[in-house]
Amino acid sequence: MIIARIETFPLRIPFRAGARNGSSPTALPSHPAAHPPAVDSLLVRVTTDDGIEGWGEAFGFEATSLARRAVLELIAPLCVGRDATRIGALMRDVQQRLQVFGRGGIVLHALSAVDTALWDIAGKAAGLPLHRLLGGAAGEDLPCYASLDPYGDPARVRDGVAGAVAAGFGIVKLHEREVPVVRAAREAAGPDVTLMLDVNCPWSARQARARAEELLDARLAWLEEPVWPPEDYGGLARLRATCAIPLAAGENVATLLDFDRLMAAGAVDFVQPSPAKIGGVTELCKVFPVAAARGVTVMPHTFYHGPGLLAAIHVTAALGTAESLIEWRLSDLDAWVYGKALVPEAGRIPVPQGPGLGIDPDLAALRSYLRA
Repeated sequence: MIIARIETFPLRIPFRAGARNGSSPTALPSHPAAHPPAVDSLLVRVTTDDGIEGWGEAFGFEATSLARRAVLELIAPLCVGRDATRIGALMRDVQQRLQVFGRGGIVLHALSAVDTALWDIAGKAAGLPLHRLLGGAAGEDLPCYASLDPYGDPARVRDGVAGAVAAGFGIVKLHEREVPVVRAAREAAGPDVTLMLDVNCPWSARQARARAEELLDARLAWLEEPVWPPEDYGGLARLRATCAIPLAAGENVATLLDFDRLMAAGAVDFVQPSPAKIGGVTELCKVFPVAAARGVTVMPHTFYHGPGLLAAIHVTAALGTAESLIEWRLSDLDAWVYGKALVPEAGRIPVPQGPGLGIDPDLAALRSYLRA
């Protein structure tokens, strides 16, 4: 099979922060002025000369247009005409050719989409779901948690947590930085709901230590990315040595070597590779055995709803442990990449059983959200 064509589909889907389980929204008060207007993401379709199509996803947000240019101008010319079945060799070659632009960031985000699409093609060509190609799954679904949008307000975070619990989630992640907001979330959750907190790299190690002490009464399962800069593994390790809250990080880590350095430093209890950032399925698969050797649990970062999420589900189903969780962004989107075909129920998300990733994006339903 030869790669014949690589196409990009940039999406902008309006949303309201809040709970929505599939296409049925949980009633929450509306606070439109405080909500980001849309979710931007980049879908990529790779087509072979014999007509097999595979789908991937690049982490986008405000940089979606840059990821698209990287796919079309840098990566596609190196991939079209190449053997679609030799994924590892091709991805290594592309990475080596493009290493002058760095081993992370936009170029690797773009390559992640192409890599995932090629694994989708491999599964479809074999007539097997991706998790079967990777060694099989322990079950037909996986535990997942509700990952909430930032609220920044105690009343709103209470609504958000209540909506997540009403939607069937017993594990909820917050994206907040202020202690009163986190405490309000714990009050709304009650004692039996597991809470995690992602603060997105705001503090020095010393500031993070002080803030972690203030957060002890919130009984957090983990504190995610507390230290700036994110590559300060030494500072993160020093924080972990004195912090009573387990630490998580890895969304911004790009290479296997850096993941190993992060874990070798003793910096994390949970490591969070992002399939739409790290290099797709190929690189994600490498993190699991290294983490196992280091005694660290892999919790993939998937704050998106497309093929990157499916990649995390399949790889985790095949290579994860009983502690591994899938992240489900709980936002009230105008449209869903997979419609009703991928919906968590009672805090568990299905492992698709169709060939490849198991589900293709519903382009007809997404047509009005495509950007030029």
